[in-house]
Amino acid sequence: MERFFGFDLGDAESAVAVLGKDRTSKPEVLTVCDAKSIITAYARTTDPEGIVIGENACYAQNVSERHLRFKRKYLVDTGVDRDIKSFAGGVLGELYTSGDLIQNEDCSFYVGCPAGWDRAARERYRRIFERTGYPPTKIISESRAALVAACQSRHLQVGYDILSHPVLVVDIGSSTTDLAYIEKGREVELRTAGEAFLGGGIMDEIILEESLKAAKNEKKIRRVFEESEPWRTYCEFAARKLKEKYFSDEDYWKDHECREEITIAYDEIIRFTLRMNADIADRVLFGEAESLFGSSFHKVFVASLRETRDSIRGDMPDLIFMTGGVSRLACINDWCREVYPEAVIISEIQPEFSVARGLAYCGRIDEEMKEFSREVDNLIDSTVIERVVSERISDLYRGAVDTLTEPVLENAALPVILRWRDGEIRRLADIDAEMQKEIESYLHTEEARNLLIKPVAEWLKPISYAIEDYTMPICVRHGIPYRSMSLSSYLALSDIDIHLDTKNVFNVESLTWLIDTTISLLIGFFCGGSGVALISSGLPGIIAGAVLSLAILALGRNRMQEAILNADIPKPMRKVVPKRYFENHIDDISRDVRENFFSSLEETKNEEISGRMVEEITSQIEDCLTKMAKVVEIPLG
Repeated sequence: MERFFGFDLGDAESAVAVLGKDRTSKPEVLTVCDAKSIITAYARTTDPEGIVIGENACYAQNVSERHLRFKRKYLVDTGVDRDIKSFAGGVLGELYTSGDLIQNEDCSFYVGCPAGWDRAARERYRRIFERTGYPPTKIISESRAALVAACQSRHLQVGYDILSHPVLVVDIGSSTTDLAYIEKGREVELRTAGEAFLGGGIMDEIILEESLKAAKNEKKIRRVFEESEPWRTYCEFAARKLKEKYFSDEDYWKDHECREEITIAYDEIIRFTLRMNADIADRVLFGEAESLFGSSFHKVFVASLRETRDSIRGDMPDLIFMTGGVSRLACINDWCREVYPEAVIISEIQPEFSVARGLAYCGRIDEEMKEFSREVDNLIDSTVIERVVSERISDLYRGAVDTLTEPVLENAALPVILRWRDGEIRRLADIDAEMQKEIESYLHTEEARNLLIKPVAEWLKPISYAIEDYTMPICVRHGIPYRSMSLSSYLALSDIDIHLDTKNVFNVESLTWLIDTTISLLIGFFCGGSGVALISSGLPGIIAGAVLSLAILALGRNRMQEAILNADIPKPMRKVVPKRYFENHIDDISRDVRENFFSSLEETKNEEISGRMVEEITSQIEDCLTKMAKVVEIPLG
C-alpha cells in the first residue's frame, strides 16, 4: 500500500487523515467540505446534487430529510446502516472531487469504531463501506487508534511510559466514552463505558432541553421536533456549537450572556433562543438526564471509571491518556483523579483529530507488520536456527549429563544392583534389561524433568542471544521495539516455554555406557583388584577370595568375566559385598559414566542422538518466534 487513510466517523463530528508509507511522514488531516472537523450530518435535497454533508447539511434549505447523530443508534437499529452509507458516500465523493483520493490507487481505509462493538458489529460496519465503494477497509477500535496516536506523538513523549507501565486510554466521543486498559503496549479487553452510550452528545440534549423549558413557545417547538426530525437535529447541532463556545472560555461567559437565536421555519416562523450560563452548565454536568435514566453525566462517567478500575486484574494505570473533544473540560481531569489519584493525566493538543491520525498510523503499522512477519517467516524457513542449535548441542548434553548422572545412578542403577545383591536378579547378565527399564522409568518422573530445567535454561541463554543477532535487525528495520522479539526475555517471562523430554537427552537405548560401567565395576569385585581385597576380609572372605584367585589363575580374566556374567552366584557370596560399598562408590561410577558418555558422543552415537534433538529444539524455538511475532501489534514511535 502506498497511502493509508484514517476515517474517524464520529456521532457528532468526523475527520479524515492520510499518511504515506514513508516512516518519516506524519498524518495530514484533510479538509472536507471546507472543514477539517466535519459535522456528521447529511441531508437529501431536491437539487440535482442529491446529498449534502457536513455543516451545509445542517443549514440546507429545501431538504426532504436531514440526519445527525445517527451512529449512536448503530447497535440497536439496523436502519442506521443507510444513514452511515449516505454520509460515508458523501465523504468519499468529496475526497475524489478534491483530488485527495485517486481512483484505483494503491491505498486502504482504516475506520474507527467504539471499543464496545463486538466482532459481528464490526464486520457489519465494514461491509457498509465496502458496499459504498471504498478501497479495502479495516475496522479498528478508536481507543487503540488514540493509543497509537499518543505513541507516535513526539511532543507527548509517552512511548516509554506506555511500553513499560499500564495506561488507561479515555476517549470521550459524541455518543460513547471508551475506556481501554493498555498493558505493555497491548489493549486488554475490559467492559467499557461505550456500552453506556455516554458522550458529549448527551450534553447537547440537556442544553436543548433546558432551553426548551425556558421557551415561551415550548409546546409549539416540541410539536415541530416531533413532526420534523431535520429541525430537531438542526437545533441539537446549534446546541452543540453553543456548548463548545461556552466551555472554550468558561470564565468569560460566567459574567456574560452566551446565547444563540434560531429561526424555525416550519408551518410558521418560530423564534427559539438557546442559552448557556453557569447554572445550565452545572445541570449539563451534574443534573439528571432522561437519556441517562435519571442519572447525571458526572455520576455515569465516574461509575464507568470505577467499574473499569474494578475490572483491571493487573497493576493500576500510572498514566491516563485523554482524547476526544469533551476531554478538554477541566472537570474531566478532576473526575479521573477521583478514581485514579495515582495516575498522571495527559491529553492531545488537538484531541478531536487524534483518532483519525491514529487510524492512519494503524494502516502503516499493519503494512510494517506484514513485512515484519514475512522476514520472521523467512528466518524460520532458513537453516539459521537449526545451525545455531546444532553447533551447541554438545553443550546441552554436557550440562544434562553433569546434572542427571548421579540422580540416575542413585535412583535407577543402584536399586538394580541391590536387587541383584539380594538375589532378586539371578545373573549379572540380566542386569542390562532391568537397568534399562528402571532408567527409562526414572527419566519420565517429574523429579528428573525438574532437575533438567536449570541446565536447559542455562544452555538456552547463549542460544537466544545468538538468535537475537538475526531478529534484532528485523525489528530495527520495521521500527519495532527490540525486546518484542527478544527470545531471552520471552523465556524469562514464560518460565522456559521450550520443554525438553528428559528421556530424549538420556536416550535409553544408547545408555550402554552407563550399564557397561556399572556391570564392569561389579565384575571387578569378583575378578581382582579392589574387589578381591574387599571380599577377602574375614573368614568367609578369605575362603571366597582363595576360590576366586584360583579360578582367575585357571580360566584367565576374560573367561572369568564371561563366566561371572552368566553365573548364578550364591546369595551368601553376593552378600559379602556390603551395601554401603556400592553407595560409597557412586562418585567413582559417575566419573566413569561421564567420561564414557562424552567419548561415545564424539563417535557414532552423536548423529544417532543429536539429529532428533536438534530438530525438536529448533522446531520449538521457531514456534516461540512465531508466537512472539503474532503479539507484536503496536510499534512505539
